[in-house]
Amino acid sequence: MTTATRCADVADAADDPREGTAPPAERWFLVEHPGPWGRVALAQSGIVPGAVAALSAWALAENGRVLLVRRHSRRTGAAKRRWFRVDSRPGHEEIRTGTFTDEADLVAAVRAAGDPFDGPLYLVCTHGRHDTCCAVRGRPAAAAVAAAAPERTWECSHIGGCRFAPALVLLPHGFTLGGVPPECVPAVVRDYAEGRLEPRWARGRSVHSPAVQAAQQYARVVTGATAVDALEPVSVEPDGAAWVVRFRDPDVTVRLRERRVEAGRPLTCTATAPGWLRVFDLVDVEPSPTGRP
Repeated sequence: MTTATRCADVADAADDPREGTAPPAERWFLVEHPGPWGRVALAQSGIVPGAVAALSAWALAENGRVLLVRRHSRRTGAAKRRWFRVDSRPGHEEIRTGTFTDEADLVAAVRAAGDPFDGPLYLVCTHGRHDTCCAVRGRPAAAAVAAAAPERTWECSHIGGCRFAPALVLLPHGFTLGGVPPECVPAVVRDYAEGRLEPRWARGRSVHSPAVQAAQQYARVVTGATAVDALEPVSVEPDGAAWVVRFRDPDVTVRLRERRVEAGRPLTCTATAPGWLRVFDLVDVEPSPTGRP
């Protein structure tokens, strides 16, 4: 595969829109697994079947997402491995953590109290067996994040939206960023640790629908709001092929039009058939007197 045919390079050249493309998840469960990772990480990486079943059931019940994680240094041989359970719901943001020595212990870990984990976690998708771009672009980004925050950084398995590699997830809020150059990573993680989000690279927040993700992104750009908790969604109303999304703090109303666009090309390095894009065109952003419908 040449650079000209890698999905992320083609997407960059086509200027594919990022807004509204964050993977859906209200909660996350991270399992330390040094590797190797199969293409379907949870099911094909040698984790015991009972743990796979328990984690899969948890994800279905909790609108959650299970990821395998490892240190960028790929340290191995530790008797104990880590797990993290993350709540990304607005007003409930929390990270709990624990350790396990036997993968069968993960069956109970999905419901265990765990210990509070203070501060953020940073995930970078480096899942090369799922998509070449995740490894080619993800590894340098992971190195940059690890240099800035070594104890809070983990490489992770497939996030989604491989053409926006490298994918960087900011937890506990669940913001997903795409295409962040390694030299910009230190500023991104510093801002998030201080409660700010630079909208330039944002794909969206995982707890929101694609339309709300896109509307929030447009509102951040127009209003200049950078606080991670800014622009709380108040209402989402369909209007034909359009959406009307109202936010508070600051109070604004965003109107955008949703379109399905045939890409005319495969959207990942492993795809063989042309895909399609969900595109949100901004109609307008205007003040909302009360932030309520």
